[in-house]
Amino acid sequence: MTDKSQQFASDNYSGICPEAWAAMEKANHGHDRAYGDDQWTERASEYFRQLFETDCEVFFAFNGTAANSLALASLCQSYHSVICSETAHVETDECGAPEFFSNGSKLLTAPSVNGKLTPESIREVALKRQDIHYPKPRVVTLTQATEVGTVYRPDELKAISATCKELGLNLHMDGARFTNACAFLGCSPAELTWKAGVDVLCFGGTKNGMAVGEAILFFNRQLAEDFDYRCKQAGQLASKMRFLSAPWVGLLEGGAWLRYGNHANQCAQLLASLVSDLPGVQLMFPVEANGVFLQMPEHAIEALRGKGWRFYTFIGSGGARFMCSWDTEQERVRELAADIRSIVSA
Repeated sequence: MTDKSQQFASDNYSGICPEAWAAMEKANHGHDRAYGDDQWTERASEYFRQLFETDCEVFFAFNGTAANSLALASLCQSYHSVICSETAHVETDECGAPEFFSNGSKLLTAPSVNGKLTPESIREVALKRQDIHYPKPRVVTLTQATEVGTVYRPDELKAISATCKELGLNLHMDGARFTNACAFLGCSPAELTWKAGVDVLCFGGTKNGMAVGEAILFFNRQLAEDFDYRCKQAGQLASKMRFLSAPWVGLLEGGAWLRYGNHANQCAQLLASLVSDLPGVQLMFPVEANGVFLQMPEHAIEALRGKGWRFYTFIGSGGARFMCSWDTEQERVRELAADIRSIVSA
């Protein structure tokens, strides 16, 4: 019997995975040092260095908005600008936090193809104006996987990185669903980050089975200067840091992070395969991570909601987003697909 509470509005709806829960329980025995000087934070940081095959600087924050905003702020002065996709989370869903924490660094939006920036779009924005009256471009931020569920290939990242180096820009990656990108491509985390020219990664844990917590990894260690002070000032230095870092140990030490990413992706592929033949239903974007974006008649969307399904429709008229999670049950996916089929075929 499936869990009827499972929904597809967001992968944030899911609970805590067993590995993260068990690690937090272990960290809860006895006393340990505060403010990140504990054994769990040290272990988690070392696991990240092993996973990414490099001696990166590692920091922990409570959520993705803080991770992205503080990382971008560390790469900019207030008179600089950040180039991002017009659909980027930092542009549409972070309430001005990147500008706030950077003391005003302006976001400059660039057109994207299936949610992805291109070297051409970056170059166009970066070179649009170079006079002193315009905020000087300093950073490019991209999202992996993107906000529309597509994934940058290593060669695409390398091309963007080459453009950034040519123009004197740093490259930041919002990796809220980085796990799903790794799972889809079968690439190592290193191949999708510093080996492709990424300077800083915000690695998302919340959407991959954790209760709370993101990791900020600086592959260019010089860029991490005083970042610990930024975290403290922004209220992101947890006094009992072990409860932010221990879940990462649980996810990373046995490979659960990648297994769950694979599972969520497979559930998305299943949903797409079950409804792609329906008349009046179209995939809006390639299904490459854990999200399925469907174009459907408005009456079908309302009827589906009438059956109790929750999902977002912020992507234009007739567009619906369905997100799968680390714990999504395939039978629940089939129930959703069956309801879509019955409504559309009626």
